[in-house]
Amino acid sequence: MLTAVPVAGRPDFGISAVACRADHTRWSGPEVRTDYRVVLVRRGRFRRMSAGVPADIDAALAYVGHPGEEESFAHPTGGDLCTAISVTPKLWRSLAGDAAGPAAPTVYVDPRLDLAHRRLLAAARSGDVDFAVSEELLALLSTAIGRMAAGPTPLGGTSAGSDRRLVAAAREAIAEEHPTSNTLFSLAELLGVSPYRLSRAFPRELGVSVTRYRHRVRIGRALDRLEAGEDSLSALAADLGYADQAHLTRTMRQYLGRTPTALRHLLAPARPPGPSSARTPAIGGEFPFT
Repeated sequence: MLTAVPVAGRPDFGISAVACRADHTRWSGPEVRTDYRVVLVRRGRFRRMSAGVPADIDAALAYVGHPGEEESFAHPTGGDLCTAISVTPKLWRSLAGDAAGPAAPTVYVDPRLDLAHRRLLAAARSGDVDFAVSEELLALLSTAIGRMAAGPTPLGGTSAGSDRRLVAAAREAIAEEHPTSNTLFSLAELLGVSPYRLSRAFPRELGVSVTRYRHRVRIGRALDRLEAGEDSLSALAADLGYADQAHLTRTMRQYLGRTPTALRHLLAPARPPGPSSARTPAIGGEFPFT
């Protein structure tokens, strides 16, 4: 039995947790997919047949598929749990170039790629699909594609000057709350670059990811509102583009170590003492010791 549960998704990509509880040594009937995909094992192992070549897929070996490819599977060890990443041809070509398919059907999952996989799943749990998940996905795909590509890819470096101009334009769009700055992919399209290109430019130019930069801007706006006495955290979260009040609270706690409610009290202006709180001199005109 095969089940697929969506983890995160946008028009350019989909991430699913795929569980298989089959237990058979026979190859399944051939399947043909229409997407580019990278599948990484979280638990267990299975076999995949592509172009007549079998491969044993486990936590140390991921497989890469491309549109029109015929594949079959066998599950001789009792099932598995995988992360299946599906991307559009446009996104794939922005990372891998115009080759019809990957140069190799499998990619070795070294500790760096394993960590990228775990970071992607952690980002998905945060709920920030449009930036955090998108950036972690691009990091994972660029690592995997760089390992299996037979020739040069669009992942090469760029000049410091072009990074500076790109980051400046992105910062302006984020500061002005341009509608396309709501997601990494739409912001990259506005600026005429690939999402990967934009994602890599920020740490090279500013030392922080575009996700962390955007959080910094939104947290600054949140603090302005809290300092002014904002009393509706749900409205604040919605205005700033967070999924809900809980998402806002998690983000503020992550970056500042405090909840929005605690920050509102911290930033509240000090009230001048009322008449009843003023000290009165003791008998004889002297103040008591305190």
